[in-house]
Amino acid sequence: MGSVSNGLKGAFRIGQTASVLGRAGVNWAFGDRPPVPRLLRETFESLGATYIKLGQFIASSPTFFPKEYVEEFQGCLDRTPSLPFGVMKRIIRQELGRPIEEVYAEIDPIPLASASIAQVHAARLLTGEDVVIKVQKPGVENILLTDLNFLYLSARILETLAPKLSWTSLSGIVEEIQRTMMEECDFIKEANNLKVFRNFLNETHNDDATAPLVYENCSTRRILTMERFHGVPLTDLESIRGYAKDPERTLITAMNTWFASLTQCEFFHADVHAGNLMVLRDGRVGFIDFGIVGRIRPDTWAAVSDFISAVMVGNFEGMADAMIRIGITRESVSVDALAEDLRNLYRRMDRMVPDEIPYQADQAEDDVNNILMDMVKIGEGHGLHFPREFALLLKQFLYFDRYVHILAPEMDVFMDERLNMLH
Repeated sequence: MGSVSNGLKGAFRIGQTASVLGRAGVNWAFGDRPPVPRLLRETFESLGATYIKLGQFIASSPTFFPKEYVEEFQGCLDRTPSLPFGVMKRIIRQELGRPIEEVYAEIDPIPLASASIAQVHAARLLTGEDVVIKVQKPGVENILLTDLNFLYLSARILETLAPKLSWTSLSGIVEEIQRTMMEECDFIKEANNLKVFRNFLNETHNDDATAPLVYENCSTRRILTMERFHGVPLTDLESIRGYAKDPERTLITAMNTWFASLTQCEFFHADVHAGNLMVLRDGRVGFIDFGIVGRIRPDTWAAVSDFISAVMVGNFEGMADAMIRIGITRESVSVDALAEDLRNLYRRMDRMVPDEIPYQADQAEDDVNNILMDMVKIGEGHGLHFPREFALLLKQFLYFDRYVHILAPEMDVFMDERLNMLH
């Protein structure tokens, strides 16, 4: 019976998808024609969970998608209307397998946050600890699987019709999205990520950073109960001054912790936007939300580390050599030709930035974004195809670059002795 009911839900979901796409097509035919990237983002947002996640995947993958799409999907926010507390309460009760009152003294019915896959409620355990409960919304997994199977099938058909696309391998991208999204639906995996990260902090004797403690006796695949952090986002400069004497020092702690995880932890946090980095009341940096993590092989990290070192000193041959080691290619690539193209890119940039005009923080961020995307494009022009982990790494570097502009505009990231970027 379950498979029949899932089949009907799946068919209904494909009908819903067709109706949203049909509406967008009709609007287009009647002259409502926004630029294609914007039209696609708005359509994705109307299609819900899977497509919002897909939009965020595009935003974090400058090595896979054209620049205008990556930039447009930066605005693909994963904020969705919250479900009534009664629905969430029923899921918590089912997952616990016992009355809620036996575990929680109270749960705030108004959610702290609501995203496409889950919503988060503040609560207090019977034993007195402040916690948050992350509760998976009903039917999410079924919708994701239906949507992703539909996308996979569409990608295979497209690849058959247009074989030139197969080098970017659309179906491979959909498979990668499916793997990451289904991982996000499994809170046991996220709980394990939190434990591994806390162990890494413990083993590296890092008392300046922390991650939430998981309460395993009231966590399952669909609910996750964690220690509640009280603090402010890393970018809230005024509040940080009340918690930490030195915002620059706080930022260095966050960056050194993250850089250390690249070589000393099984994974790195792959979504360090300001909402996921907090400054706690005691001044420590709190890393939260371990739904998206990246894993990088030691040999790839060695090449990325060489790439950063080469960028620091403006060594174009070194940059080219490292990019070839990071990328996947079908043919041999000339280091000299790639280095020459990178050198020309830098020359063009030097002409773009006049010395006498003050440099704005948001402009600097755009420039770093553009430089990295242009580098990737140059690499791809030489037949290199970069793994998504490289894109995820670059994106975290961009976030940290943004925080430096906000919290420590005087700091030179490449020269500051306090930063252990490559160790």
